[in-house]
Amino acid sequence: MCSLLRPPVLSRFISVRLKSATASQSPAAKRGGDLCNPSSPGFLTFEDPQAFKVKSFWELIRALGVFRLCSFPALVNNCGKLMTFTRVVLGKRGFSMVVRPSVYAQFVAGETECEIADCMQKMSSLGLHPMLAVPIEEDLGESIGEQRYEDNLAAMLECVRMSHINGWSKNPMMQLKITALVSPELCVKLTSLLKTEQYDLNMLVTVMEGEEVMFPGLTESENTHLLLGLRRLNKIGEASVNKVRVLVDAEYTYMNPALSLITMAMMKKFNQQSAWIWNTYQCYLKESKNLLLDAIQTSIDQTFCIGVKLVRGAYMDKERKLAQKEGRTDPIHESWEHTNDSYNGCLEIMLNLISEKPECYMIIVATHNEESVRRAVTRMEELGLHRDGNSVCFGQLLGMCDHVSLTLAQHGFSVYKSVPYGSVDDTLPYLVRRAQENRTVLQGIRKERDLLRQELQRRLKEKISGAR
Repeated sequence: MCSLLRPPVLSRFISVRLKSATASQSPAAKRGGDLCNPSSPGFLTFEDPQAFKVKSFWELIRALGVFRLCSFPALVNNCGKLMTFTRVVLGKRGFSMVVRPSVYAQFVAGETECEIADCMQKMSSLGLHPMLAVPIEEDLGESIGEQRYEDNLAAMLECVRMSHINGWSKNPMMQLKITALVSPELCVKLTSLLKTEQYDLNMLVTVMEGEEVMFPGLTESENTHLLLGLRRLNKIGEASVNKVRVLVDAEYTYMNPALSLITMAMMKKFNQQSAWIWNTYQCYLKESKNLLLDAIQTSIDQTFCIGVKLVRGAYMDKERKLAQKEGRTDPIHESWEHTNDSYNGCLEIMLNLISEKPECYMIIVATHNEESVRRAVTRMEELGLHRDGNSVCFGQLLGMCDHVSLTLAQHGFSVYKSVPYGSVDDTLPYLVRRAQENRTVLQGIRKERDLLRQELQRRLKEKISGAR
């Protein structure tokens, strides 16, 4: 399908229509005033506690308790140490008995395929789609050998299988972290080399297909590991194409260029007919819009489709500290308002492209921010994009922002929940990292707590009235 694209046409479209649309918004539009006009759907306030009517009494209690704990910065900031201490005191079994029905049940689908299936069936009954996430990732200093990456590959392929065969979604998705299959140290070195070396996408594709290539700037052992890593990723692509859409996560700026290079190579190979491999764009980065436009232009020049997971970003504190330590310019936008403008600008770019070529462009609006959801919904209506089409969908984390997810699903939009799964031991490091990365979100969910409380009070009143 993407072979139908005409680069000059879309290049002109991007340079004229899109850039002007995002750069010349009026002050009122930037404040979101255009989203509050009388024609905006009333449900966009996300203030109806009835969104939680599908939750059980225990689920309401559990969510309120977990969110209350998450509202204390000291607990969130030190949750890793606290959980380690609690595990030492209670022992493995006692710790599991405390964590499983509470924090684990709130944010994790389960451990066995049967437990995961039960969670997925419930989500499907609520109109939500699962986006499975294997809780495997590595950072610098955590690499422990080639066999670990092969084990991770097996886990990823199992994730592809579960996402596809169980029929939990008509358009299945899963998440992938490249650092689960390629060492972070190599990704950092590649990022450094990309400043002076040119790595052609075709060269990476030929490696995926089995050719032996010596990449400039790498040692023999590094080159061997890269070849093995690319072939592992190729197996993921081959298993998922025409079955499951694979959303590659962005990570830290010191390795993102390498991650994007590898992801774009996967896109070139597997996205000829539709966007089966997606990349993530972190809009808290000053360069995010340029990175997105560059990726779009590359997809046009090399005739492949592109899928975009649009996020604000989760590594702000670490990125800023690292930039300060190394004497670099802070890569993060100066303010929340600048980040919002960046997110809205990238969103506008993608929605306009999708309105022109829905078969070649796809986006998941991955955000807990109600303003961004309102903007996306309103623009979809203005551009005539289908609510339940495959080209635009919304995404939130399992166990969070349900008042937005459920409301959107109840009004016919395609909504995915990021769903980690695995044992308590496997998911605990993942949950701790996500909690610390999303601490501002966790501490700012007062509205969701209030809605949960209102629904709980409503049910209690009904029970008291019924008992009289």
